[in-house]
Amino acid sequence: MPADTIFALATGAGRSAVAVIRLSGPVAREIMVAFTGLNPQPRHAHFARFRDPQTNETLDRGLVLWFPGPDSATGEDCAEFHLHGSRAVVDVILSLLGRQGGLRAAEPGEFARRAFINGKMDLSQAEALADLIDAQTEFQRRQALRVAGGALRRQVEDWRGALVEASALLAAELDFSDEGDVGAFSPRALERVLLPLMARMDEVLLRAPASERLRDGFLVLILGPPNAGKSTLLNLLARRDIAIVSEIPGTTRDMIEVELDLKGMPVTLVDTAGLRETEDAVERIGVGRARARAGEADLLLWLSEGGAAPPPDVDTGGAEILRIATKADGISPQANCLAISARTGQGIDELCEEIATRARSMLGDGSSALVIRERHRDAINAARDFVSAALEPERPLELVAEEIRLAGRSLEHIVGSIDVEQVLDVIFSRFCIGK
Repeated sequence: MPADTIFALATGAGRSAVAVIRLSGPVAREIMVAFTGLNPQPRHAHFARFRDPQTNETLDRGLVLWFPGPDSATGEDCAEFHLHGSRAVVDVILSLLGRQGGLRAAEPGEFARRAFINGKMDLSQAEALADLIDAQTEFQRRQALRVAGGALRRQVEDWRGALVEASALLAAELDFSDEGDVGAFSPRALERVLLPLMARMDEVLLRAPASERLRDGFLVLILGPPNAGKSTLLNLLARRDIAIVSEIPGTTRDMIEVELDLKGMPVTLVDTAGLRETEDAVERIGVGRARARAGEADLLLWLSEGGAAPPPDVDTGGAEILRIATKADGISPQANCLAISARTGQGIDELCEEIATRARSMLGDGSSALVIRERHRDAINAARDFVSAALEPERPLELVAEEIRLAGRSLEHIVGSIDVEQVLDVIFSRFCIGK
């Protein structure tokens, strides 16, 4: 357990109704008593006068909570100061805490890292907790909360149980075959354990790309000729003026991105330069970037007056195309396209619903997510490959046992049961200070 005690503001900086300062470590109780004069009952909120330990000057009045370890979020002694959220109050408390012996400001993610070290969460739960903090939409929240609640850990434990069973079959043959009560080794018995294991891994891996993408969002590009209403649509969906709108062709020269929550789905909407041949060097760069980005999109919105199809020279990169007829209040749309009008609002709700439906079809709703990071997917793929190698015919049992052992180690990388120091700094540095 770390020898020092850490502290940090756990709520957002700036003016607020309430601010929470957290402490964790061996001298948390001592500091709590010094600042409040109280020895509160664990896990109960107590009204307190927060004071300067040196001068006894009143700093604020609020609540103090005490969580003795190991029954705390970090597994250590923890305290929380619930204060008024003015910058002056927070600054003076943090400044005085920084002057106390054995106490220091926390690094980003240090509270969560201590929780991991003390067995309060595994590595997959810590990563999902970071995703939960960053979640922007309902389905991102649902997915992160599922994994943070231990769904992936429980699946890994189930897989490891099958590997332990397979190891026991092999150990009985390798180490105890001369015992009278140990039957002959049966490859069929090993297959009955490992083949269903591989099938379950394959099922999870099949859903992995959608779950990973849900973290990043559904990418939608707005394409079309100049003055088709692309920037107007972006501003309308974003509900604020992000892109400059002008009747002058070529006004938009670079890509403008906005992140949206459409029906709970995370959508990144990108406005692009109007596609046309131009002599303007800067505009030509913008057109080139728009064409290149089209190959990365999940959905292309092709905007044009009347809803004409994109010309043959537009490379869509295989992405789906949704034809949008703009200015429908004044121009009759063609068939097989969605007609919208920025002036009257016609078709905008239908467009949002269409984008959200396609996003949900591709990314899911997070309710069955397990593998939400490339690191997890790589570890499961490696474990599956080891299991597959163990099932190869006529393979020496000593090598089969080694493949099973390596499969288990691969799975342990997911939850952090083995030395994963090389990834800890990267993972926990993504957290905000105070978490």
